[in-house]
Amino acid sequence: MPKAARPKKSKPSVSVIGSGRLGTALAIALSSSGYPIQAVVARRRTIARKAAALVSRHTLALKASELDLLPASRIVFLTTPDDEIANTAQRLADSQRISLKGSIVLHTSGALSSDVLEPLSAIGFQVGSLHPLVSVSDPRTGPTNLQGAFYCIEGDAAATRVARAIVRDLKGRSFSIYSSNKPLYHAAAVMASGHVVALFDLATEMLVQCGLDPGKARRVLRPLLESTVNNLLTSDPATALTGTFARGDLATVQRHLSAFGRHGLSVALNVYRALGVHALDLNKKNGVDPQILDKISKALESFPPLRK
Repeated sequence: MPKAARPKKSKPSVSVIGSGRLGTALAIALSSSGYPIQAVVARRRTIARKAAALVSRHTLALKASELDLLPASRIVFLTTPDDEIANTAQRLADSQRISLKGSIVLHTSGALSSDVLEPLSAIGFQVGSLHPLVSVSDPRTGPTNLQGAFYCIEGDAAATRVARAIVRDLKGRSFSIYSSNKPLYHAAAVMASGHVVALFDLATEMLVQCGLDPGKARRVLRPLLESTVNNLLTSDPATALTGTFARGDLATVQRHLSAFGRHGLSVALNVYRALGVHALDLNKKNGVDPQILDKISKALESFPPLRK
């Protein structure tokens, strides 16, 4: 007689405190992966209701002042801004000493470790952090970005086990670092994401100085950025480096520096010089004449700073 198929194990229930872009996107992604989202919490009920409507008709919408009404979810995510996590953890501990005791609480900050959740740990919660290493700019498209992303995980043993299971359900990949290195880890994420956006905006401003309107400037730069990302997908940074610094074009660098001076672009000049120095370090691996690289380095160092 054939064995009966084992029933699928139900996923643990989840509540999300913080209904911004990441919190809402995470709630949607988890709901799509079979996790019942019992409640979402926001500063204002209207925001919570909008988030809940995107998740499930069964999801409760609560104000931040109603943490005492939070359902007894097995997993609670804190997706508030970093500066609010410690205070939220304390308020949650004060309001939920009994009904949620033993639950898993995970925050999604990249810069903070699970130590910030100590008020909850002290009364019996298992705590950790789960940070998606991906950009989420819109709660509707964010769930797609969260699927298959890398996630940085740390915290209590029980919390990290649950976090890894969540990542697997999102078809992502997880890794762990020492808690003390969270700020440096997050700074690296900012460099690779937020600072790239800021750099793109600087390049856009430079093309506007050349006479293009901002929309056209962004359109003509996007394929260049996309091709650079594609190069990085198949090569290490030294090999992916192209252009003036990769070739060691001293005269071109000098023309660039003069152009910054003529147009009074002090911020762009400082960024160009700092990244240029690092590009020269990368280029040492590519066999470019060291004397040429040294001349370019001196040109970057000796060019006078611009007054703002």
